[in-house]
Amino acid sequence: MSKHPTQTPPGPSLVPLRGAGKGPRPVNLQAVRAYGDTLDDGQMMLSFALPVPFSEEAKEAGRELCRKMGLLEPQVYHAHDLGEGFTYLTIYARNPHTVDFTKISVPKLDARRLDRHGVEALWAEHMTRKIRILGACTGDDAHTVGIDAILNVKGYHGEKGLEAYKCFEVKNLGAQVSNDVLLQEARAFAADAILVSQVVTQKDCHRSNLAALIDLAEAEGLRAGITYVCGGPRLSHAIALELGFDAGFGAGTTPTEVASFVVQAVVRERQP
Repeated sequence: MSKHPTQTPPGPSLVPLRGAGKGPRPVNLQAVRAYGDTLDDGQMMLSFALPVPFSEEAKEAGRELCRKMGLLEPQVYHAHDLGEGFTYLTIYARNPHTVDFTKISVPKLDARRLDRHGVEALWAEHMTRKIRILGACTGDDAHTVGIDAILNVKGYHGEKGLEAYKCFEVKNLGAQVSNDVLLQEARAFAADAILVSQVVTQKDCHRSNLAALIDLAEAEGLRAGITYVCGGPRLSHAIALELGFDAGFGAGTTPTEVASFVVQAVVRERQP
């Protein structure tokens, strides 16, 4: 099995879709179109702001922008003044384009979803010491709610954080930790895994900061042998792989999801 497998939707190109009182209707997975009120109507909703004063001209500017995007019949359903010369718009329009769903593949985590007992059982079977996990919000990011939800005992969504696991030794560095300090701590702590939370995403600063961490880790000889995980509302496993991480988690991730991946990745890393 590859370390980062992809998954393609299985089954035939035509699948049934149930409509209200009309029974199954075929959906062509090779030509999937946006859905609003009626199958294949192509209806989409767009919400955005324009740096122009609230006016009828602002609404027409929004419609014209949609037309230039290739959307048909744009209609302004809502608009309001944001102040200081800005207008907020909600527009419905019809998209004539389709996608071939059968050709879409997305990187998937190469890890089984285990509960807490399963995580600890796997660790006990393969290791004689605790797995050392270092976590932080890096760069200028001061939003610790995500990293705390995963690491702290109180946890999230009814699940205890990684501090509650007997197989983990956890060190949470908190907020606004620079990449060089994080790696200094990783060396001193002899970390097996590094967890980085990024909530601040203006101008894609989370991407540049995470990529810089991996570049620095490689330069410092701290990339091999350490499992790197990132998480945040605008992150995914695919983005994490692109940035050089081993795994990425988005909004709503629970502690057991992270624990499952980390224990399996560390055990796999230490197998001959």
